[in-house]
Amino acid sequence: MPRYFLKLSYNGAAYNGWQVQENTPNTIQQVLEEKMAMLLKEKIALTGCGRTDTGVHAKNYFAHFDAQMPDLLSNKPQWIYKFNTVLPADIAIQDLIPVLPTAHARFDATERQYYYYISRQKNPFRNAYTWYVYGELDFELMNKAAQVLLEYQDFTSFSKLNTQNKTNNCTITKAIWQQTEEQEWRFTIRANRFLRGMVRAIAGTLVMVGKNKISLQEFRSIIESKNRALAGGNAPAHPLFLSGIRYPKTIFLDGN
Repeated sequence: MPRYFLKLSYNGAAYNGWQVQENTPNTIQQVLEEKMAMLLKEKIALTGCGRTDTGVHAKNYFAHFDAQMPDLLSNKPQWIYKFNTVLPADIAIQDLIPVLPTAHARFDATERQYYYYISRQKNPFRNAYTWYVYGELDFELMNKAAQVLLEYQDFTSFSKLNTQNKTNNCTITKAIWQQTEEQEWRFTIRANRFLRGMVRAIAGTLVMVGKNKISLQEFRSIIESKNRALAGGNAPAHPLFLSGIRYPKTIFLDGN
């Protein structure tokens, strides 16, 4: 059966994260599978590129699925239009890409990138997508701490507890705060993989560094401790966006 990558974006504010869960209705995956199955007239099982928590958004998200519908590619623009017509306004499909039958949206991903937004001034037009942090923040110091992340592999101190991960090792290749508007800053973090809750835990801890509540040496000690209780609290979910996923070109068909 042919396999496809679905490229989409979503506003996660109204959903309980990406993944279907027992006793947790209204997830992105659940809505997509129901709506796509209705149109394709066959059962659809989506496998996402990763889990996003309740309230987290995705600017670029990929999921794979298998389908028998013969004209999905020959009539691709029409199918994308049909899918988007039945989906709610906060979920949008951008592309439908043929891939190898063995391609996997999660396990084949070689790199993931997240954005996290902080506002230095209350803004009624950005409140839904930024964390308004009151008081002084030393972003130069926060960037020095962010660079420390690149020196380590084990990020147990920033992971949710009692997960089923075989390892808490990740390779972070980019971590930087940049000013995007007069009163707004964006944290970009890129890695081969992320642990559950990792980005929000890192962002929350870096803000404590910026408020001079944690020194650079203490930040380093937190990582080395492998103890989640020593790190800062999770930053709010609503300013977090999955912004990009990278895959090897060899899994795509037809030159995609």
